[in-house]
Amino acid sequence: MSETAKFILGDKTHEFPVIVGTENEKGIDISSLRGASGYVTFDVGYKNTGATESSITYISGEEGILRYRGYNIEELANKASFLEVAYLLLEGELPTKIQLAAFEKEITYHSLVHEDVKYVFDAFPNGAHPMGQLMTMLSMFSAFYPEALQPHRSEEDKKLTIIRLLSKMPTLVAMIMKKKQGHPVVYPSNNLGYVENFLKMTFGHVTEEYKVDPVIVSAMNKLLILHADHEQNCSTSAVRLVGSSRANLYASVAAGVAALWGPLHGGANQQVLEMLEAIKEDGGDTEKWINKAKDKDDPFRLMGFGHRVYKNFDPRAKIIKKSADEILAKMGIEDPILDIAMKLEKAALSDPYFIDRKLFPNVDFYSGIIYRALGFPVEMFTVLFAFGRLPGWISQWREMRGEDQPIGRPRQIYTGAPERPYVEMNKR
Repeated sequence: MSETAKFILGDKTHEFPVIVGTENEKGIDISSLRGASGYVTFDVGYKNTGATESSITYISGEEGILRYRGYNIEELANKASFLEVAYLLLEGELPTKIQLAAFEKEITYHSLVHEDVKYVFDAFPNGAHPMGQLMTMLSMFSAFYPEALQPHRSEEDKKLTIIRLLSKMPTLVAMIMKKKQGHPVVYPSNNLGYVENFLKMTFGHVTEEYKVDPVIVSAMNKLLILHADHEQNCSTSAVRLVGSSRANLYASVAAGVAALWGPLHGGANQQVLEMLEAIKEDGGDTEKWINKAKDKDDPFRLMGFGHRVYKNFDPRAKIIKKSADEILAKMGIEDPILDIAMKLEKAALSDPYFIDRKLFPNVDFYSGIIYRALGFPVEMFTVLFAFGRLPGWISQWREMRGEDQPIGRPRQIYTGAPERPYVEMNKR
């Protein structure tokens, strides 16, 4: 007999089914609650609310587990390419050699953006935030490719929209970087891989040949994989909610970028670097700031340590720490900011205060260090987060649309004024 949950409301008992996920996650299906009782549940921030069923990503915060389509993140990050993981998220299975080759060819073929896009970039002021530029350009793709607005298209046409978005994202990100630098655009090369091409467009120059460093390629590949999806977070929920109105893919992903822009979500790695800068400006005394973090009466807290989902450790941090060490050793960078970061890391991994509270360095801590070492300005960090998260957003949008889920419509508890009569102007 299936498990059920009973709600006693007044003199009536309402029974609701319990649904069970693949990993024995349990949820109470209250989809008929309001109709049956007139009540709604109240859950600010949706911390205890499951808005959908999904077969894409599994997270166990208690056990430090992250899996894409059943595959552990450790194996994917160490063995797979980013496009291989993107294919997995989109299609549900790892590609064969032939499937991956065809996928990579399609991505390469569509990596150029329309030449008129450059005119839009020219219109942005020099101080325009990179995330604002990215959000604008993604939503504007629906103007360059209006066929995406048509709801009843063939599967091939829908796939082409997805391919275009995946292939043009690194080109857009690189163009944003070049805009910030005041440098001419570097066009993609069809003879380079996905990550290699992005690095060439970002750090290459029209005046000289760019040499791809395999250590940097490996680190960038891992970072993109580690950020590719993370279940029903704020930005993913935004993509799904906007997409549930039947908004096109470009608009839905632009909504995800808008959500990611918030400092409580995608801005975490940027906050890490801003904290390190503040410590440097204060003289670089890490011990002083560690003590401030320990002081319960001090509002200061170390950014990049602990995680609201992972209660023991962030599985992504363990993976990317090795890449961070390799990058710093390879490049031999002398940077007081990175020196401070390493001192904080050492303290967090050895100090009982941090160990007892599970305040270990998370993926944002190490990703910020790597991006800094590679030469990305802090304002680009969240853009790079969006770059990696793109296949997850697309997969979530595609899953939601494929299941023909209804438009999202959260309820509320009204706490405003009760009904009252209109007061004429001369009586106010």
